[in-house]
Amino acid sequence: MSEKIKIKLPDGTKKEFTSGSTSYDVALSISKGLAEHSYFAKVNGKLVDLKAKLKNDCNVEIITDKSPELNSVLLHSAAHIMAQAVKRLYPKVKIAIGPAIENGFYYDFDFEEPLTEADLPKIEKEMKNIINEDHSIERKEISKKEAVKYFTNLNEPYKLAIINELSKNEKISLYSQGDFTDFCRGPHISSTGKIKAFKLLSVAGAYWRGDEKNKMLSRIYGTAFIDKKKLNKYLNFLEEAKKRDHRKLGKQLDLFGVSEQVGQGLILWYPKGATLKKTIEDFWFEEHKKNDYELVLTPHIGKSGLWETSGHLDFYRESMYSPMDIDGQDYYIKPMNCPFHIMIYQRKQQSYRDLPVRYAELGTVYRYELSGTLHGLMRVRGFTQDDAHIICTPDQLDEEIRKLLAFSFEYLKAFGFKKFEVFLSTMPTDKYVGEPAKWKKAQDSLSQSLEKMEIAYKIDEGGGAFYGPKIDIKIKDAIGRLWQCTTIQFDFNLPERFDMNYTASDGSYQRPFMIHRAIMGSLERFIGILLEDTAGNLPVWLSPFQVCILPITDRQIKYSQEIDKKLKENGIRSKINAHQEKIGAKIRSAELEKIPFMLIIGDKEMESGKVSVRKHGSGDQGKMLLDEFIKKINDK
Repeated sequence: MSEKIKIKLPDGTKKEFTSGSTSYDVALSISKGLAEHSYFAKVNGKLVDLKAKLKNDCNVEIITDKSPELNSVLLHSAAHIMAQAVKRLYPKVKIAIGPAIENGFYYDFDFEEPLTEADLPKIEKEMKNIINEDHSIERKEISKKEAVKYFTNLNEPYKLAIINELSKNEKISLYSQGDFTDFCRGPHISSTGKIKAFKLLSVAGAYWRGDEKNKMLSRIYGTAFIDKKKLNKYLNFLEEAKKRDHRKLGKQLDLFGVSEQVGQGLILWYPKGATLKKTIEDFWFEEHKKNDYELVLTPHIGKSGLWETSGHLDFYRESMYSPMDIDGQDYYIKPMNCPFHIMIYQRKQQSYRDLPVRYAELGTVYRYELSGTLHGLMRVRGFTQDDAHIICTPDQLDEEIRKLLAFSFEYLKAFGFKKFEVFLSTMPTDKYVGEPAKWKKAQDSLSQSLEKMEIAYKIDEGGGAFYGPKIDIKIKDAIGRLWQCTTIQFDFNLPERFDMNYTASDGSYQRPFMIHRAIMGSLERFIGILLEDTAGNLPVWLSPFQVCILPITDRQIKYSQEIDKKLKENGIRSKINAHQEKIGAKIRSAELEKIPFMLIIGDKEMESGKVSVRKHGSGDQGKMLLDEFIKKINDK
């Protein structure tokens, strides 16, 4: 029987033909002249190497320079070129894994001596040599037995560890380029000369397989693009992101820190950082009261039986801290607030007349994260969730989702965010709980709510958790990065596990719907995002100090204290810089602290009863009466 191949061309048209051959040569004959990088393609929606055999009746989508998939292949190939350069320079090094990641790639190495960033220019130079040599990248399939023998002879223990985990009959693909061969699924570009622009970025430590019990390897990060213009644009973006790094800003603005004596991933909020966090918490409380949420508070620990019922000990134990023995009973510090909110719901028999209930809590939770993954405020071990759970009847579901979406966008916009991307994650194909009919109702409710509110969204097919579909709202910051914040998550699991119910109008017991919801995600991460979005130039209402009073000499200190008192009486966060410095130094200090307003007080201001106003980043705003300034700042 002859075989059929359908080729989708870049202009969207399709060609179909029958041939006894289904190899790369057939696909290339159709796409000739269309794609410089036509050694790989999307076959039935999956990116593959066309030098592998194609199956019957497959749809082949040729990848071109304009295809979004091209860059991930370029990045992966650049990782191999980097590994080849490292092997040339350090023959005794052992190679581990080297995948493409978002906007870049990395490769893990086991060096005899640790690598530093000072070594990167030497590696880059050798990579350029390999690119100029323009080695053809060849694919070859071998058996597992042959692969074990091959990498044993090369003395590559990390490759052997991966290969030994594969099934006995699995075919293994090798990619060779000049004097270097790697075990890899591919695909790759046709030759090393296709890499036109790359840059090595940094070196970091990384445990093998992400397990801190394993050996620490050296991880080299880099990036690559189709041309130098795109590379330079990305490097400029990285420079801007570096300036906005919330860890750097947190130190500069004296907001927060981590102490080795306290422990990694546990944030210490300094006075100004605590003020910022409390300001957000106060806003959160007020907005939730306006939106008919009931505020609850729950303990930091719970008995093991609670976590057994919820399933956390079965499915989440590796992220939980070790138990504490209290009176012969195991207690766990909480990784989530959900089971506690369910206990509050179940304190009495609920009627359909009581629903919906909306419980909200700023609940601090603790999760064990690997030390290598910790990152400032973005990835921590103790954090405060803006957690809420909505428990409702099926008939109330649509309205609750619409209210929740409107509240979420309104809340995020209050912090200055204006651009969003929304994703709807649907039922997984393999493991899930709950009846398919309930999944469909929940998914329909989510999609219909988004459509009725004219919110554009993308489908993440099969991306829902095993216990329910969800909506994710990602915010786009000032330099175009997307940050996951808001999650609206259905749960068919916990209502079953805890046998939740309500009394329906006919007197029967019915299972309620439960929605997990976080708008900010966690306060720690949200503050980190805010700092990076604003580059530390927080809006007036969030700034820990909104005004800095700068007396020119000691003669104005008493008058400055009177001004400070009146500002505080009007709810304005202010302070006095009474240091014996020149006024220029005081202004520079306030600018570095990014305090929104400065009031300069000299003899003329004392005599006139006015204040000279400076605005951060904008300079002199002129003189005005103090009451006039108070009105101006309260308006902001």
